[in-house]
Amino acid sequence: MTRPLSHRFKSRLRAGALVAGLALLPVATAGLAAVDGRSAPQFGELMAVYQRIQSTYVDEVDSETLIRGAIDGMLASLDPHSTYLDANDFENLRTQTEGSYGGLGLSVTMEDGVVKIIAPTRGSPADEAGLKAGDYITHLDGKLVYGGTLDEAVEQMRGLPGTGIELTVFRPGRDEPFEVEITRDIIELHPVEHAVEGKIGIITVSTFSANVGRKVERAMESIRAEMGGAPEGIVLDLRSNPGGLLDEAVSLSDLFLEKGQIVSQRGRFARDNESYSARSGDIAKNIPVVVLIDAGSASASEIVAGALQDHHRALIMGERSFGKGSVQTLVPLSNDSALKLTTARYYTPSGRSVQEGGIAPDIRVPQISDPDARARAARTVRESDLRGHLINELELDDKELEADLMEDPRFQLTAEQLEERGIEDFQLHYAIQTLRNTRLANVPVKRRNN
Repeated sequence: MTRPLSHRFKSRLRAGALVAGLALLPVATAGLAAVDGRSAPQFGELMAVYQRIQSTYVDEVDSETLIRGAIDGMLASLDPHSTYLDANDFENLRTQTEGSYGGLGLSVTMEDGVVKIIAPTRGSPADEAGLKAGDYITHLDGKLVYGGTLDEAVEQMRGLPGTGIELTVFRPGRDEPFEVEITRDIIELHPVEHAVEGKIGIITVSTFSANVGRKVERAMESIRAEMGGAPEGIVLDLRSNPGGLLDEAVSLSDLFLEKGQIVSQRGRFARDNESYSARSGDIAKNIPVVVLIDAGSASASEIVAGALQDHHRALIMGERSFGKGSVQTLVPLSNDSALKLTTARYYTPSGRSVQEGGIAPDIRVPQISDPDARARAARTVRESDLRGHLINELELDDKELEADLMEDPRFQLTAEQLEERGIEDFQLHYAIQTLRNTRLANVPVKRRNN
């Protein structure tokens, strides 16, 4: 079933890891209407290939399949985030930004023909079944999924709530694959959660869907109410957050900043250049903030972490982020199809591009409470590992990137030793202890102007 892109949907599709700066452009622009005369021979060759396939190939091939293949091939030659969206893709994008669906609660990608888990949604059936970022799904209900398309795998994993599916999973660090039985459920988007640990407030943001900024503000109000006053510190947990809407990343950053630039984007054309700035008002004035990130923190998450880091408003802790610093624009082709094209790069307030390199934490803290973390870390996929990724125009410090692989003598406890001490999430534990043990003056906060 096809469906037109609703006005409400259009107004919300504006940036993120899924759509990192989404704007709507008319198709009939002068640039698209005029075909460079120098390209005419190539178009002729393309048509010749099409006709030869139609007339000679061993099986009959319909025109739609060939045209879609040509479109996918053109976009695949650009970068990993430029894609063609049909009606089904539109619906998937909508559910990831504002809806719900029946399924497992997994964010996945395709790596060399294998389905790889980017991150399970917190509290989802996949999360409760123990699936982790970096796991590979090899079979669904005993059927090999290697070599198929990502859409086909996702379609099989989604389904009616209450129905079951068996996943065969390979986890780096383990000798043998293992099977996991999971019952599908309604995956509701609960992008913001909060908790209180003593005098410390914890705000977890799992995705940048609609109204996240407002929900974080409400979470802060709830923390104050539960404590009967201001907390001594705030942990903003952006781990395994793949991004979402740029407007919400700007909105969240603005909550903790009094003034200054939050993020800027620069493209090939002046129309693609924009800058976003903070308005007066910090909901956590004079309260120290720690932002937790990891290799699954991408795009919109990196915008927030980069803004708070550059303004010295928060201490960034965890592991280097994913490194997606590009902006995509939605170009409608019809009522139910469009191109998602990379049109710009975004930059932190200090002018840093996170493309490839990501956001480096101020304090690197590995997740040593996860017994498989070290083995999976060796296979961690970031933007720089994706085939055809954009190159960072600014020079990256290779020595700094290599430092991520070095062992830190402070973090040598095993997962079993941490479990004996009752520590289930070492990174969060370390962030809370840092806020508890560090004086206010030693943690970056926004100072009042005298």
